[in-house]
Amino acid sequence: MFDLITIGDSTIDTFLIIDDATLHCDLKKEHCQLCFNYAEKIPIKHSAQSVGGNAANVAAGAKKLGLKTAIVTELGDDINGYTIKEDLAQAGVDTRLVRCLRGRETRYAVVLNYQSERTILSYHAKRNYSLPKLPRTKWIYYTSLGASFEKLQKKLLRHLKNNPDVKLAMNPGSYQIQKGLPAIKSIIPHASLLIVNKEEAQKIAGKKKDARALCLALHKQGVETVVITDSLNGSYAFDGEACWRMPASPVKAIAKTGAGDAYTSGFLSAIILGETIPEAMRWGTVNAGSVIQKFGAQKGLLNRAQINRLLKIYKMNPVKIY
Repeated sequence: MFDLITIGDSTIDTFLIIDDATLHCDLKKEHCQLCFNYAEKIPIKHSAQSVGGNAANVAAGAKKLGLKTAIVTELGDDINGYTIKEDLAQAGVDTRLVRCLRGRETRYAVVLNYQSERTILSYHAKRNYSLPKLPRTKWIYYTSLGASFEKLQKKLLRHLKNNPDVKLAMNPGSYQIQKGLPAIKSIIPHASLLIVNKEEAQKIAGKKKDARALCLALHKQGVETVVITDSLNGSYAFDGEACWRMPASPVKAIAKTGAGDAYTSGFLSAIILGETIPEAMRWGTVNAGSVIQKFGAQKGLLNRAQINRLLKIYKMNPVKIY
């Protein structure tokens, strides 16, 4: 019996920390471009590599917080695929549902870090996703997949209907939102928890509203609890009765890759362990704050003792705003 099974793509992330670039933004700083001089050699200040992908990050983060976790993901039979599987196993994540595909490549990404923000160059290997027979679990976390994800999602829906005691948490990926939004909207009413950032929430809701209004709009689509992260503005959560706002962690960011996944693993783990929504927001916030102080989405993940220690130091609490 697992506490959590995550479903999604896994990647190898290569981080390049650069100083020699120019940032061009409009007056409102809503549209910014990272610019390099064409045909020039650009120096790199530092580089690092780590396992990435929402499903892998959340599985590893939840395991560190004491949950029994497994992952459903498809890897190539290249060195990156074997590296990911080995790292997940070392993190304590059950890898028996991992498929290594003969003759296929593993997804990877190059992350350009400049002034703590990241620009991601992502390679999506071609996949024909399938869902294996799932063992018993309390929760399923369904997240980023590429083209052809709809086939797997239909099987997932059947599994949820046949196992009504299993709860679904969701964080759709960029491809699913941009290219498969109708399919994503069809599974949202089955979700007990939807966690998205503000930009993703606006695309799903089809409205340019603030985070509080977006929580209400997404809840009306059938989700039990909606959580929206909004970078330095903190996070919001709505369960149909109350809406809370949690400030961001008071730390200086070195790299923001993995912040959302760290928040998700903290929040979702707290809920699975029986904590309240406000307490789950506290767990997610300090977990995200730790991860953004290191390069790599899993480097700064916290255990429960570390989360409790930081909560005593920061003394942060969500505010009920509705």
